Amino acid sequence: MEAMNDLTPDLEQRARRVVTRWGHEPTRLLQILREVQEDFGYVPERAIPLIARYLRVPYSRVKGVASFYSFLVIGPQGEYRVLFADNVTDRMAGSERLLDALCKRLWAEPGKVSEDGLVSVGRTSCTGLCDQGPGLLVNGRAIGRLDDERVERIGELILARVPLADWPPEFFRIEDNVRRADLLLGHGLAPGDAIRAALRRGATGWSEHAANERSWREAYVGTAQGPVAVLEEIKRSNLRGRGGAGFTTGVKWEACRHATGLARYVVCNADEGEPGTFKDRVLLSSHADLVFDGMTVAAYAIGATQGYLYLRGEYRYLLESLERTLARRREAKLLGNGICGQPGFDFDVEIHVGAGSYVCGEESALIESLEGKRGVPRNRPPYPVTNGYLQQPTIVNNVETLCAAALIAVHGGDGYRSLGTLKSSGTKILSVAGDVARPGLYEYPFGVTIRQVLEDCGARNTQAVQISGPSGICIDSTEFDRRIAFEDLPTAGAFTVFDASRDMFEVARNYAHFFAHESCGFCTPCRVGTSMLVAAMDKIHAGNGTQHELREIGRLNKVLMMSAHCGLGHTACNPILDTLKRFRPAYERKLRSLDFTPSFDLDGALARARQMTGRDDEAAHLEASR
Repeated sequence: MEAMNDLTPDLEQRARRVVTRWGHEPTRLLQILREVQEDFGYVPERAIPLIARYLRVPYSRVKGVASFYSFLVIGPQGEYRVLFADNVTDRMAGSERLLDALCKRLWAEPGKVSEDGLVSVGRTSCTGLCDQGPGLLVNGRAIGRLDDERVERIGELILARVPLADWPPEFFRIEDNVRRADLLLGHGLAPGDAIRAALRRGATGWSEHAANERSWREAYVGTAQGPVAVLEEIKRSNLRGRGGAGFTTGVKWEACRHATGLARYVVCNADEGEPGTFKDRVLLSSHADLVFDGMTVAAYAIGATQGYLYLRGEYRYLLESLERTLARRREAKLLGNGICGQPGFDFDVEIHVGAGSYVCGEESALIESLEGKRGVPRNRPPYPVTNGYLQQPTIVNNVETLCAAALIAVHGGDGYRSLGTLKSSGTKILSVAGDVARPGLYEYPFGVTIRQVLEDCGARNTQAVQISGPSGICIDSTEFDRRIAFEDLPTAGAFTVFDASRDMFEVARNYAHFFAHESCGFCTPCRVGTSMLVAAMDKIHAGNGTQHELREIGRLNKVLMMSAHCGLGHTACNPILDTLKRFRPAYERKLRSLDFTPSFDLDGALARARQMTGRDDEAAHLEASR
């Protein structure tokens, strides 16, 4: 099949067309490979040296990038590539049973291309549909609310080779499911309001410099007005990054503004890959103007003329809508040259689409991917604020943070800081999923208790809540009066609920498989350590585990914490250690023995050696020597 398809007579012409569309720029390599795959259904092996030649980069770089990202495939994958979400909430909703049903309907085997080359059915990580799962992707298009009837219909459409464009529109309808809105989700702002507010805050300083026909970038230097005034409002608000780590946004922006470089960049991290989170999906689909307003306010504050929105591959279906929004904003002078009629205020945004890599949510890995490379996290320092995209000063903020920055430009730092707690200003959007009556987005001022959220979403008989996905913390019912805040329970937004019917060991095992699947493989501790975690959890699951496995997990955690290259390895053991601490009986029920007894009698095997040496005293025995 590969050899035949690689003989496509116009392969070279089609590949060249894609490369030309991206300006023969090596930094666009991932976008080029993604579009080649969309054209052919996969990346043809013979296209790789062609792309390398057109971009004037080594073959190894193109092949390395093509093999790094899980959504890119070298070789045919069938006319229809179906990927079921393997997130724990999808499994709770019956995704594995539905996957098996579709495979039987299509005479396909999971993870393989069908004999006739029509379809491949496999699994992927969280698709951002946890509030309406089970979900899947078909050739990159998301379908949620799967049930037996819908899966049966999907099978019929595939067997009939019906183009996706002719599938029932309701299959692709994704709901926002906003259950509780506050300052952000209920903002009521028109496109450009935040930009105009930012300009008003520094109007005096701007007019001074504009009169001298100096560029906008020069205008902000050395003045207490203009961009500096906006930056001061961001600092006054005490806005902290909404990605989970909570670094102070104003400090990051100020460091970037003062850094030395030929250019500055604003990067919006829309690669929310943490299982259980889906807030960016809603913000990008229903509040895209607010996101781009926030990026533009950030550009105004730091002196950037170019921005990038890095869209996770699972949200590829949002690309056309986002591009239309950008086009409309350019026509309205909210992007491009002379934004809002201000000469020299030049800024534009380009969208880059990822291709299935959780680790690219880490800011330095995202920048590597943005530059057309494998998404391997960088050593730090230096940090992106001084050496980011193309080694130039760069700020990387997630979608919710930039939306909050737009609100601060309108309401002011003090107004924003009036919400929340002393150390956690503003509001936080929670992606609530799992065993709840009303899954969806809930926005609260910081300081809300876990108990309040559980009551609002209709949770019953809850035994555990996973805060901030598998890399976060799992709490039990004794901790439900704790609060969502940086000083107590910080979170990137995932809020996954498990009732008393759930096996918390199996929840942790699913997360262990997730980390092993998403490890980039760069460093040995993470690459090997996450595989060893999976092996230990699978052994316990199979009924062959002992206390030895539990002790080994503790030792693995120490190794990963000390020597893993990035946060993925550092947090890989979190869900296991948390559930062991709070739900240990769920593990012990599966152990073959609570005491470890080796299956191999080493002391007995040494009996022959003792006989040959004439030693049989107490010190010659293994137990005595311990």
